[in-house]
Amino acid sequence: MSQGIIIMLILTGIALLAIEVFVIPGFGVSGILGMASLVTGIFLVTDSLLEGLIYTAGSLIVLSIIIYLSFRLPRTRRLWKKFSLSTRQTSEEGYVAPKPQYEKYLGQVGISLTQLRPAGTGNFDGVHLDVVTEGGFIGIGTPIKIIGVEGTRIIVREEKILGGEARS
Repeated sequence: MSQGIIIMLILTGIALLAIEVFVIPGFGVSGILGMASLVTGIFLVTDSLLEGLIYTAGSLIVLSIIIYLSFRLPRTRRLWKKFSLSTRQTSEEGYVAPKPQYEKYLGQVGISLTQLRPAGTGNFDGVHLDVVTEGGFIGIGTPIKIIGVEGTRIIVREEKILGGEARS
């Protein structure tokens, strides 16, 4: 077989693997095609099936060692940190994980902790909830009432206070 075709198979395999890693990770099709192209190129270079298996196994072992060392060596560890997210979203900073049982809050009155335009955070008896208005703007510190729950979406409306008592 022509050397040009073999070289193209190997280069195509490398390119498809790069696409899998950097462009569309997790999709799988380009990664599988890339590996198939690389293995086919390796087998076409060799004279026998056994030699092809040895070269493929050797390549996988060397690649595994390189990847392992790249995570362990301090110089390359900094490179991997550029690809990963190191910040954490904690509940102390105001990040709230969704709770599926929001129906128990239906009808409760609370105070908006942030501007609701239309989404934000409200305080309902010390519990901070992510809420959304019916579409309007509600300022900070305004009384709000939960008028609907759709899954994890809590819908609120501004609560009007007339003569000391709240009305919606």
